[in-house]
Formats: sequence, structure tokens, C-alpha cells
Amino acid sequence: MLYEVVVNEWDETTYVPTALGNALLAAVLIALLCGAVLFARKYAAGQRAQTGSDTGAKKARLTAKQLAFCAMSIALGTLLSNLKLFEFPFGGSVTLLSMLVICLPGYFFGLGAGLMTGVAYGILQLLIDPYVLYPMQLVVDYLLAFGALGLSGLFTNARYGLIKGYIAAVLGRYVFAVISGWIFFGEYAWEGWAPLPYSLAYNGCYIFAEAAITVVILAIPAVRAGLARVKTMALS
Repeated sequence: MLYEVVVNEWDETTYVPTALGNALLAAVLIALLCGAVLFARKYAAGQRAQTGSDTGAKKARLTAKQLAFCAMSIALGTLLSNLKLFEFPFGGSVTLLSMLVICLPGYFFGLGAGLMTGVAYGILQLLIDPYVLYPMQLVVDYLLAFGALGLSGLFTNARYGLIKGYIAAVLGRYVFAVISGWIFFGEYAWEGWAPLPYSLAYNGCYIFAEAAITVVILAIPAVRAGLARVKTMALS
């Protein structure tokens, strides 16, 4: 069996991966990272096409560097997700820039690499702290919501691309978080609130609070310049 059905401390029936399920999730995570590297390599090759063809050794070094950047963003994002500035009682928290870190592969390497890295991050979150009430809720909360952070890749070459990409990514995550809250967690709506307005307000509180803090930080020229240099290093 890939999962077992358990009753948690709130008398909710939840689905928890077994050892075999965790092994499968780990394999999927590795496959997604490899896919992200393939997309990243293709993007980097396009950016460097004017410099001439690369040698095999350079290609190997580039692939290793891209894998390191994508893997480190997932690891750092996971670490920062546990550094919570504020945590809401029914899930959701304002973290220390965790969404920004997961947006970076998309900004560095384009949309494909960003989406795969975001989904891989969601798989890791599922491995570390699963909270699954319904199979489709797993898809929305862990795959689609976190995968949406890869939408930062839509603006990778735009002026102020990181800020624009980050806002697009946050809005994408917000949409899926609202859908999940509306469909799967409507019973927790505040008294007098319908499920959809409740989900819009509840998810907006923590997602947009963290986004506002991050955008203020990204508005600092030195921060933008530093991340631009990191991107150049990632592609060089």
C-alpha cells in the first residue's frame, strides 16, 4: 500500500504515505529535479547560443550547477518555511521569504524549470508534513499551489522580472489555495461567512502578508542587483 488511513487528533480521516509511498514520492521528487535541470539547461543554452557551441565538459559543469541551484532552492525554501513570523490556527503562515526562494529557479532558468522545481518542493512538503483529507486536495494543495510558484519564469527576461515573476507566482499560489479552502475546508469558515469569501480572506491574510514583506525587500536596489548577479552566475 502507498498510504494508510488514520484519524488525527481532530478526529479527521487523513491519508498518510507508507514507507513505500514515501519512497515513491522521493523518486518522483528526483525525477522532477532532473526534469527541471533539462529545462534549465535548454534555457541556458539558448541564452548562450551567441557565444558558440559548448564543449562536453562545459555542458557537464553547467548541468551540475543547475541541479545544485534547483536543489538548494528547495532545501533553503524548506528551511525558511519553518521560520514562521506568524502562524494561523487552521494552516498557513507568514514565513521568512520561503516563497521567494522557490521562485528563483523560474527566474533563473525559465518557466519549465520553475514549474518542476515548484512541484518538487510540494512533494517534499508532502513527505515532511502530510495533511491530506481528500486525494484531490493533495493535488491542489501540494502540486498545483506550490507548482504555481514556478510562474516566476514567465518574466525571467523582463525588466524588473523578479518582482513581476514573484507577484505572478504568488497570485497563482493564492488561486489554488482559495480553491482548496473553498472546496475542502469550507466547514471551517468563520461564523456568518460563506466558504468562498472565507477562503479568499483567510488565504489572502498570510499569502499577501508574506508577499508584501518580500516585495518591499525586492524593491531595495542592492537586493535586486545581488540576485541579478546570482542569476548571471547560475547561467555562466
